[in-house]
Amino acid sequence: MSRNDAAPGPVAAPPGRIRRALSLLYVQCLIGVLAGAAVGWLWPSFGADLKPLGDGFIALVRMMIAPVIFCTVVHGIASMGNARAVGRVSLKALIYFEVLTTVAMVIGLVVVNIVRPGSGLHVDPSTLSTEGLPPEATQSHESVSAFVLSIIPDTLPSALTGHEILPVLLISVLFGFGLNAAGEAGAGITQGVEKLSKVLFTLIRWVMRLAPIGAFGSMAFTIGSYGLDTLRHLSLLVGSFWLTALFFVLVVLGTVMRINGLRLLPFLRYIKEELLIVLGTSSSEPVLPRMMAKLQHAGASKPVVGITLPAGYSFNLDGTAIYLTMGSVFLAQALGIDLSLTQQLTMLAVMLLTSKGAAGVTGSGFIALAATLSAVPHVPVAALALIFGIDRFMSEARALTSVIGNGVATLAVAKWEGQLDEDRAKAVLRGDVPYASIPEDEHTTEPQAGPLPGERPADADPKAAAGTDRDPVPAAG
Repeated sequence: MSRNDAAPGPVAAPPGRIRRALSLLYVQCLIGVLAGAAVGWLWPSFGADLKPLGDGFIALVRMMIAPVIFCTVVHGIASMGNARAVGRVSLKALIYFEVLTTVAMVIGLVVVNIVRPGSGLHVDPSTLSTEGLPPEATQSHESVSAFVLSIIPDTLPSALTGHEILPVLLISVLFGFGLNAAGEAGAGITQGVEKLSKVLFTLIRWVMRLAPIGAFGSMAFTIGSYGLDTLRHLSLLVGSFWLTALFFVLVVLGTVMRINGLRLLPFLRYIKEELLIVLGTSSSEPVLPRMMAKLQHAGASKPVVGITLPAGYSFNLDGTAIYLTMGSVFLAQALGIDLSLTQQLTMLAVMLLTSKGAAGVTGSGFIALAATLSAVPHVPVAALALIFGIDRFMSEARALTSVIGNGVATLAVAKWEGQLDEDRAKAVLRGDVPYASIPEDEHTTEPQAGPLPGERPADADPKAAAGTDRDPVPAAG
């Protein structure tokens, strides 16, 4: 047999293809997550010491969130000219959030009553103590009126230096309307805000290069600190929670996407990088700026994205909603407390309030559960000690579900407002118009979606009135 006739052996991937794959952010994040899990499992104490890597990355992104929201909302509203359109978008978004949050809670309530993961544990309430729980879990929680008042910052600049999203959204809306009402005097500031947003997205692109390191550190800390052994005794709760979250995403959110003429799985592929970052860091906060840019790239208008997505981080935490119902009823089952249907529905009503305003940071769901137990007398707060050790393993599912839910909500509201370019959205989700970060040496622009129904077109620019001058977003490659 000649050399040319020899049977071919295994063919190695071309080096260039390997380099291209390794240059992709989602591949780097996946490697970081797997490497972090391995380090935390093999060297637990060393893995636990890597927590600053994840915390540092989250802090870097968090410092960009307030100015990004401010610039996006201010420029979007200043270019609109119709307060009624903003109010309509906000109302539709809030109604959607409340309906989907309720659906998520009901699904969690049904599953936990069918699976009954806490039955058989027979925990003696007298053996429980709040010692070792986070201070936030045992302190008194604010009332509804206090929550509403907390949305108003002490000063306008202080909203940009805090860690809450709702105060930023409030001053952004007010400032946007102020620029619009100022006429010619506000036009220059509006242009300056637009240019500042370009700079911010460039900085975010640089920061996101550190995402694999942040995912590596956070995952190593999680596995190293809590260990996989903690899952053994409470695996039924963790497993049923993950499966319930998956059911909610595929069935409920998939149905919402179908109703609006889109498909869920292509959307999940489109945001796979963001999902891996959330999985690694257990927080939805680091991906907020990129989600805003990607949803604009997918054809949703800037005002709708700027209002709906940030508001969703406080009002549409679907993953936390499922966790609250399943966690509270699980604790009651573990303590042998038989909750009636009326008591469970009462807890659900309380959860509709305690789930609001929880930031997308790690552990916020646990604090919201503590607030729920504090507000109703059925289950003692000390029972939280039973799930404190495994809460971290459920925080990833909470954050992933909430990120997907907020993305779907933004596309849905944009569709209802006539502010979603469906052809572009379908092309983007198919991969025909790939997303790419802003090049370092240039800032490209894309066509702008038309004005919201009922608002006046931009008088100064005929292209804007025709719907051809999109606000700058990361360009298609």
